[in-house]
Amino acid sequence: MQDIYSIYHQKLTTPEEAVAKIPRKCNVSFGLGPSNPPALLASLAERVDAGDVDKIDLYYQIAKDGAKPLFKAKYLDHLRFHANFMTDLDRELIQEAGTSSVIDFMPCYLWQLPRVLLEFINIDVFMITVSPMDKHGYFSLGTSCDYASTLVRQCKTTIVEVNENMPRVFGENLIHVSEVDSIVENHTPLLELEERPLSAKDVSIGAKITEMVPDGACLQFGIGGIPNAVAKSLTNHKDLGIHTEMLTTSVVDLHEAGAITNHKKNIHRFKSVFALCWGTRKLYDFIDDNPSVESYPCSHINDPSVIQRNDNVVSVNSIIEIDLMGQVNSEYIAGHEFSGVGGQRDFMSGAFRSKGGMSFLAFYSTAKNDQVSKIVPRLTGIVTDSRMEPMWVVTEYGMTNLKGKTNSERALALIELAAPQFRQDLLNQAKKIGLIR
Repeated sequence: MQDIYSIYHQKLTTPEEAVAKIPRKCNVSFGLGPSNPPALLASLAERVDAGDVDKIDLYYQIAKDGAKPLFKAKYLDHLRFHANFMTDLDRELIQEAGTSSVIDFMPCYLWQLPRVLLEFINIDVFMITVSPMDKHGYFSLGTSCDYASTLVRQCKTTIVEVNENMPRVFGENLIHVSEVDSIVENHTPLLELEERPLSAKDVSIGAKITEMVPDGACLQFGIGGIPNAVAKSLTNHKDLGIHTEMLTTSVVDLHEAGAITNHKKNIHRFKSVFALCWGTRKLYDFIDDNPSVESYPCSHINDPSVIQRNDNVVSVNSIIEIDLMGQVNSEYIAGHEFSGVGGQRDFMSGAFRSKGGMSFLAFYSTAKNDQVSKIVPRLTGIVTDSRMEPMWVVTEYGMTNLKGKTNSERALALIELAAPQFRQDLLNQAKKIGLIR
């Protein structure tokens, strides 16, 4: 058998030479967030500048600083952007181009995304940042197992960008040097997600949810101040478990406090498991070479039939708005896609199926300096979650369980969670549309 280091050096090349192998017309995907491969994506932009690309369709989630060279209006004749979860880069390109049509959003539940990218879109080339190769010839996908662990093995061409700052994570996210086509090296700091200070509303809402969480619960946290507040207030709980789409820095504090043991989980016992990771260097150092942490594709982590196998699953996510019938918009603002579906609905469904499980949609009751109510008569955006999905809904004014409530009961309960200055108008609107008499 050929020596793994010989294979490595045979495939080691420059970013320019690696992307030169990408067909002039094809479907390309790349790792998300901290796994954006900056050297490779910058070299791809140079190819477009040189007129060496006909039409490349890009399929991605969370394009950040590493992908910035590609996000220019001058490339729109040669690059087509298909986001599944949008960030500031997408919005900046929309602003530069003057139309939201330049981002052709691709809706998809996160647990279905690996199969959709592989079987229905047919990704030709996948590029991602990985950890250095170990003595057995394996790279780790580190922070990004999600859809990456599926595409990296099964697409036509795989190009990896080795970065010594990428943590080495166990689970189903290892790829052998024999399975990749080209290797480049680029040791740059990883993208970090700094935690903002918690507001009084974060703490208030977090405390309401914490009171409901039993010892031994299996937790999923979304991104934002409220999920962070919940995590920080759980440090005195016992035998908590982690089975989450996105692992954030707040989980490290729970581990250090001894609140997380994963003893009560029915699957992945004694392990904190995730599909993607984005946080501070503290988080990346925590997951690095840590046998108590494992990563799996979102086709597994986010599958409701997998989530339900653990008891007492507690899911905490945020939303943009909810209407008086319980329909939820978590991705659309001012008539345009703002973010994406993510795994919210996956975990709401899985939590309800779990024995003793609970899902929480937690949010401030207002936006735009208290000028806009996030509880509305009818959604102004699209429906991310149907009215059948929500369980507990929480604002700084209280919480209610929508399960089992009729249309009129839901409307009245949600109005009580709205900011006081909007309640009378919401009541009038509820009467006008026939929700209550």
